[in-house]
Amino acid sequence: MTMLDDERVRELQARAQALAGGVREASAAAVVRRVFAIQAQDATAADLGIRVRGRDIRAGGIRTAYEEERSIVRGWFMRGTLHTIPSDDARWVLRLLAPRILTGTGRRYHQLGLDDDLRQRSDRLLRRVLATHGPLTRAELTEHFATLGVAPDGQVPFHLIRHAALTGVLCHGPHRGGEATYVLLDDWLPAIGGRQPEGDAALVELAHRYLAAHAPAGLEDFAAWSGLPVTWARGAWRILADSGVITEYSTLTMLARRREEPGPTSSTPDVRMLPAYDNYLVGYRTRDMSVPVLHQARVWPGGGVIRPTVLADGLAIATWTRGSGARSIQVDAFASVLPQIESGIDAEKVSLVHFLQPSRWSN
Repeated sequence: MTMLDDERVRELQARAQALAGGVREASAAAVVRRVFAIQAQDATAADLGIRVRGRDIRAGGIRTAYEEERSIVRGWFMRGTLHTIPSDDARWVLRLLAPRILTGTGRRYHQLGLDDDLRQRSDRLLRRVLATHGPLTRAELTEHFATLGVAPDGQVPFHLIRHAALTGVLCHGPHRGGEATYVLLDDWLPAIGGRQPEGDAALVELAHRYLAAHAPAGLEDFAAWSGLPVTWARGAWRILADSGVITEYSTLTMLARRREEPGPTSSTPDVRMLPAYDNYLVGYRTRDMSVPVLHQARVWPGGGVIRPTVLADGLAIATWTRGSGARSIQVDAFASVLPQIESGIDAEKVSLVHFLQPSRWSN
């Protein structure tokens, strides 16, 4: 089998994520279609994850994709964590992933006293409330839980809302005053024509989407990203291989008919500033391709934190933080950087500041 060296693997992975080689998408919807899932535990970080992969994408354009086009949606998907994915894919992805997520949350439900009957009554309540009064914020939804005897504090309201999302009752809707609201999923998302993948077909489709956005990658990378068992990933790989869809390079896999985009027209490094928790850093079982081993503790300092990172041609070279001033962005480089990279960092800073201005909700 042909081998790929680390530099080539990193180049292909970064280009697949629209993070190197001058590859950028023209709209928020196009970015999300390309990478399939944007980490979205933090809403601003999710917006920045779309920005860094796009060409002159503004925050207002992202809100348009969420709220007017409704082409992208935020919800609990891979590993039961918040992601933004294409709206057309939300239903079949939930049907595939949600049962395992709900089973995996069973112990926590038991600790909180959330038995199956209470969770089902909560789902029905939220459906009625949102049909009558939606969109509603988390705080507004929480007020209605009093009719179920649920206290407004603690983790119970969050888990009941998340349960309703995983069972397909609700999803994130429009922002109101900068705060997320929830809406009925079937009312909010466009209707889908034709059949959607189910069962093994859905698993294989998810694996195909993963490889399109992350390859070269291995089946264990797919399992880590999706939260599915390695045995399921192995089954999906087997079906893809039998269909001639994938090509193997030792332990790594790529789509056999992957479209090669034009390479960079300049030798200047492609510099990008990733947000915290970006899926380029967490979309694989290990992080060695994206961050030098000696500096990984600076990106992952512990406590579940993943710091914002500066890439040059797909390799992390620094972390960055926002300062106290609106125009202040500090970069902490792992080592001295070339003038070409410094120029790229300066350009990214300007782009970030423009995106993060208080008027950023406008087009």
